Amino acid sequence: MKKIVFAITSLQLGGAERVLVDIVNRLKEQYDITVFTLYGEGEFQNQLDDAIHYVSYYDTSYEHTKKRKRLVLSLMVLFPFFRKKIYTNFIAGRDVEIAFLEGPITWLLNCKSKSKKIAWIHNDLEKVYDGGFKNKWKDYLNKKAYQNYQKLIFVSNDNKNAFERKFKENKAEKKVIYNYIEESRILNLAMEKVEVPYKKDHKVFCSVCRLTEQKGLERLIQVHKKLIEDGYFHRIYIVGDGPLKEKLQRQIEDLKIKDTFVLLGKKTNPYPYIKEADYFILASFYEGYPMVLLEAKVLNKEILITNTAAREVVEGYPNTVIMANDE
Repeated sequence: MKKIVFAITSLQLGGAERVLVDIVNRLKEQYDITVFTLYGEGEFQNQLDDAIHYVSYYDTSYEHTKKRKRLVLSLMVLFPFFRKKIYTNFIAGRDVEIAFLEGPITWLLNCKSKSKKIAWIHNDLEKVYDGGFKNKWKDYLNKKAYQNYQKLIFVSNDNKNAFERKFKENKAEKKVIYNYIEESRILNLAMEKVEVPYKKDHKVFCSVCRLTEQKGLERLIQVHKKLIEDGYFHRIYIVGDGPLKEKLQRQIEDLKIKDTFVLLGKKTNPYPYIKEADYFILASFYEGYPMVLLEAKVLNKEILITNTAAREVVEGYPNTVIMANDE
């Protein structure tokens, strides 16, 4: 049986992580599959089938790993000698190696071997590493790493086109595969009895996302405030966690909108929150092929998105408004 390793930063709640778990669970009878992560304690770990081998560099999550240890791992991934040590101890020996996320995982699996190497690209690399010395260094690492992969998989045509503009010299085989989704799982979980704390006196907008700059939440908060001031009353609830949580909460409190713009935090089952909202909104600056929009479609939600690669997800879906990607 052919041995395959899928590598990703962690199995925390997220779109790429959800896709990976669903894929490996479907392929378990055809291949000997290992999932490797840099950080453990991901919420999706316990959803891996028992037939899947799981191994992690750190057993703890990113948040629960000491800063010194996180720094050491970051440096090890950057330098070829140490990178090779991680690769040899955790990755080597499989027939196929799949880097399922951009960045450190792609650099790590870049180590030379006889294995077939595949990189799965979930985002717009023209925008992810845009500007600044740090991002220029990451761009250089990406350029070198992707040259050593035989096949590159993109989750949208927009992302594939962006990659080809950015890395014109890359000769790897390139293919678009839209994200896989299990509709029955979503419909069943959406029926789970969960206390959804929405106030329904006005229209309710819901978003499920990581609290990062990419998702445009600071911009969305500003727009929400202006609409309220202009008499367009509505409520926005955000399901998710991330590095901007404290900054966003301060912005909400400073603008005195904490009753109408609410950060609900991370939820293992976000589907009842989507189901109970009037609209689903994703106001990102850039996207790949967001799983959460597929999930909102399964739940028959009216959808609002900014004009990013996400429009490929809602193509042909009638209940959609694509907004200009500005305030």
